[in-house]
Amino acid sequence: MTNRTKVKKNYNRIAKFYDLLEAPMEKGLSRWRQKLLENAKGKTLEVGIGTGKNIPYYPEDVELTGMDFSEKMLAKARKRVEILGDRDSISLELMDVEDMAFQTNTFDTVVTSCVFCSVPNPVQGLKEIKRVCKQGGKVLMLEHVRSDKEVIGKFMDLLNPIPLHLYGANINRETYDNILQAGFNPKNIKVKNLWSDIVKLIEINNK
Repeated sequence: MTNRTKVKKNYNRIAKFYDLLEAPMEKGLSRWRQKLLENAKGKTLEVGIGTGKNIPYYPEDVELTGMDFSEKMLAKARKRVEILGDRDSISLELMDVEDMAFQTNTFDTVVTSCVFCSVPNPVQGLKEIKRVCKQGGKVLMLEHVRSDKEVIGKFMDLLNPIPLHLYGANINRETYDNILQAGFNPKNIKVKNLWSDIVKLIEINNK
């Protein structure tokens, strides 16, 4: 079984309970989701939309496409859209961020929210995001990463096998370095720490 297949299987397995598992953290996350999405504009792609928790926070004039490679997580997102009832401009696609079917320069905004802990090849996924985002468009990311603080970083390395085994999420990803490896210019990247140096809001101008 490939790593990608294993991660997909894990998310399909926990989809039914995913929102419940995240409930203790949702108070803080919901506040950060709002901050993340206030700058979403135009034709917008959310990568790894999961159960659709971000959907209520998008500006009403956004034309949203959500994608995920877990069909069962995506099914939960579809139910959320149905419950909201007033979001006609939302489409949901079963797709892998590492190999997206969208044409180059398609989206004004690309959003990720706690996604790049789970992408098997994060640099390839970020390259695909760079490709489908329009020149001059924005990439908005809410991601947890490995702490740069020596003791905390090593502790995260020690704990990482637990979430990695349970559902394929790494808590020690070096996401900023991966962004640079994907070809984004550091001059066009803004990073704000939301919780210590672990949870970050990252805004990239795709120039």
